Amino acid sequence: MKVCAAQFRPIAGDFDTNLAKHHELIELAVTQRANVLFFPELSLTGFEPRLADSLAIEVDDHRLDLFQDCSDNHNLIIGVGMPIVVGSDVYIGMVWFAPGEARRLYAKQQLHSDERPYFVSGREQLLLESQGFKLTPAICYESLQMDHANDAAALFSDIYLASVAKPIGGVAKAMKHYPIVARSHNMFVIMANCVGPSDDFLSVGQSAAWNIQGELLGQLDTESEGVIVLDMYSGSASVKKLTKQAMLGIGAQLKR
Repeated sequence: MKVCAAQFRPIAGDFDTNLAKHHELIELAVTQRANVLFFPELSLTGFEPRLADSLAIEVDDHRLDLFQDCSDNHNLIIGVGMPIVVGSDVYIGMVWFAPGEARRLYAKQQLHSDERPYFVSGREQLLLESQGFKLTPAICYESLQMDHANDAAALFSDIYLASVAKPIGGVAKAMKHYPIVARSHNMFVIMANCVGPSDDFLSVGQSAAWNIQGELLGQLDTESEGVIVLDMYSGSASVKKLTKQAMLGIGAQLKR
């Protein structure tokens, strides 16, 4: 059982370019034999609340079909970030794709004050399952609120998936908070952060994974694109960067 958190540099509002980069990172995760892969907050548009209303799509939009194809073809659960519209409401959404199943939406339940003018809060926690493990997604601000982690633990979650867009101060808080979550609830924690401009701040990457003792297992740097791979059976984590050499290797492996 391997869970991957993707880190990359989204282009604000450029769905097509971001979609292509998602595909590259999916292919990278496949070479690592991943079972689950998830992306940072609002990964397909970048974290741009002021653009959300114009960029929001419905959860069954055909532009997301690529992820179902990838999920089916690679037996991979995939979570991507996108503003999702339901009726007149716009949510900070994560759309989840599992092999042979209907896509599922998780909407951020706890919004930061600067998000409330643009988004509506979600109302229900999503629980995922893979290889006998239970996984709960958390989106940025709410992942730093202990009551959200408490709710995940009440669902007997094994792995806490933190999908974020965080500047240097937010990452510093995460590096203190997530080990507490891990130790308090006997949960692995893995964080996917983006890099580069996000709204009015700079996201600084450092995507990472922690074991149930709260020990940091591995971490990407502040600028690279790639994945951090959490291996549940060995209790270890590794980093795989998305480089030209890595892409050549991916092409060779996928042709086999």
